[in-house]
Amino acid sequence: MKLFLKTHAFTNVFDVLSRDYLQGKEEVLRLSVIALLVGGHILVEDLPGLGKTTVALALAGVTGLSFGRVQCTSDLLPSDITGLSIFNREEGHFSFQPGPIFNNIVLLDEINRSMPRTQSAMLEAMEERRVTIEGVTYPLPDPFMVFATQNPSDQSGTFLLPESQLDRFLICTGIGYPEEQLERQIIAGGGIRELVSNLMPLVTSSEIMAAKNDVQAVYLSDKVLSYIHNIVLSTRRHDLILTGLSTRAAINLAQASKAAAFLAGRDYVAPDDVKNIAVAVCAHRLTMRSDMNTTDRGGVIRTIIASIALPLA
Repeated sequence: MKLFLKTHAFTNVFDVLSRDYLQGKEEVLRLSVIALLVGGHILVEDLPGLGKTTVALALAGVTGLSFGRVQCTSDLLPSDITGLSIFNREEGHFSFQPGPIFNNIVLLDEINRSMPRTQSAMLEAMEERRVTIEGVTYPLPDPFMVFATQNPSDQSGTFLLPESQLDRFLICTGIGYPEEQLERQIIAGGGIRELVSNLMPLVTSSEIMAAKNDVQAVYLSDKVLSYIHNIVLSTRRHDLILTGLSTRAAINLAQASKAAAFLAGRDYVAPDDVKNIAVAVCAHRLTMRSDMNTTDRGGVIRTIIASIALPLA
């Protein structure tokens, strides 16, 4: 009963947003909540103007968490994200001015328009939950999640994210065009950016932290663990894949599966939890063989999953 009540708080967040504000964006919203509950980061890749930024704003609003936004451009400097020390003439010393990274939810809008040097400034923050500036290390708030968006890599003015940066994202997904009838309703209603910016919180920070602890306590059986490991091993042996999934990817898949089970109101991971989250967690981490002319990494993951028998209860 206790687990159900905690799960209900987050399903209520999901239901309110998907019903009243973000129709057609249910999947990216669900994945965003999973990333938040695991303490991971999410990368949303799609064309401009499909509502990626609106999802991040809405999530911050209903959770009541602090929100920082960085509009990535080619002239963006690492210090624009992390902050820097400024000399205070009146007091005669330098004082640190924190950047937008010191928020619970940080939107990196169009991350692949920033230079590689700036992209790399995020590595320590995303992995270690801290930043080191001028020899001094500053912890980041908890919870902490990066919600990054990027335009398709074939668009002008973009820089490919390196594999080490992609591996820091728990989840990579897209949004896609809305259904025709839904898009007509959206056009008629106009933009909702200002509306979602003023949403009232539906959960508290303490509830989020408690839910994160509950997610870690979700039971992962040996059979489901073996199922996850078999998926990982299969990516390392596949003919189309140059570099398969890392151990970190396997850990992330297990964690995301626990969060998916929690949102479903269960205290154990079912094989379908793994199956349904695997593409979003795994596909962006694969390095495909260039001589095979294959770019559909999600399709390769689905093929691998189809080839592995689901564990019996």
